[in-house]
Amino acid sequence: MPHASMGDVNDLILRAARGEPTPRPPVWFMRQAGRYQKEYQEIRKRYTLPEIVQNPEVCAQVTLLPVRQLGVDAAILFADITTPLYGMGVDLSLVEGKGPVTHHPIRDAKGVEALRPLVPEEAVPFVLEAIRLLKRELAVPLIGFAGAPFTLASYLIEGGPSRHFLEVKAFMYREEALWHQLLEKLTLAMARYLRAQAEAGADLLQVFDSWVGALSPADYRRYVKPHMARLFQELKPLGVPVIHFGVGTMGLLKDMAEAGGDVIGLDHHTPLPWAREALGATPVQGNLDPALLFAPKEVIRREVRRILEENAGKPGHIFNLGHGILPKTPVENVRYVVELLKEEAA
Repeated sequence: MPHASMGDVNDLILRAARGEPTPRPPVWFMRQAGRYQKEYQEIRKRYTLPEIVQNPEVCAQVTLLPVRQLGVDAAILFADITTPLYGMGVDLSLVEGKGPVTHHPIRDAKGVEALRPLVPEEAVPFVLEAIRLLKRELAVPLIGFAGAPFTLASYLIEGGPSRHFLEVKAFMYREEALWHQLLEKLTLAMARYLRAQAEAGADLLQVFDSWVGALSPADYRRYVKPHMARLFQELKPLGVPVIHFGVGTMGLLKDMAEAGGDVIGLDHHTPLPWAREALGATPVQGNLDPALLFAPKEVIRREVRRILEENAGKPGHIFNLGHGILPKTPVENVRYVVELLKEEAA
């Protein structure tokens, strides 16, 4: 399906993602739709998170909330990174306060073999329908997304969130050939999933490698980088900008940029001037500490100004947090960041 014309749409984020000059940095927030919003809490009284994702009309409504409420420059599809895994035969639940829990963690060849190839049109038709609905409503670009193979493998092997990723690392070191088989399956599945989102109308794509910062640079190069390079290679023909984001990844940043992605997402531990020097002309996204959204307005203003000064007016900067919006974040403070960014163009 062809993309909607961007003529009547705010396309700042698309220009920044291509490294073109923009009158101000575009702004959006990871987890900009969710628990911190009263309206979302009301919707959650009627639907579970998977029910929201599987109901295109409700999913579109939740996705639109922050665009209308905050005035951000992009919408991001409301879903979970584990959403496509159900279509691969994975038995998992989203547990309140804990996150995704895999009921039969993968620990051997049988578990890897049991993963089915993903057919997005059959497995996640509701995601694609939500994108089509949103494209009729939105006057800003829509970001589609997927989890990166390592982060998905972490959930599949650990069985849930982890601090030390001991199971996943032990599997990776002990079963190297099997590890590469698993990551290859996940890479092809996510390439198909992201391609289907772009074909349904997503204007940008983001790959979340939330847990890859648990790896050393040497391990990243050996166990993950070839698969990420393959994923970005698969996405290139789409002609849609792709954001490559991880947490705790300062030591991996150059390797991540070499693996691919038109924009590299920065967490709040990564100094912006250092990243811009390390990455050359590659556009970046980030990197306000999400906890700063609880600070007084003068502190928020100071820190937003600092990031803008650190970027020094270079093109190719998308303003965002260093990770997702935290629960209980005051909505007015999130809106204030958007207002500060818009003052830049005034």
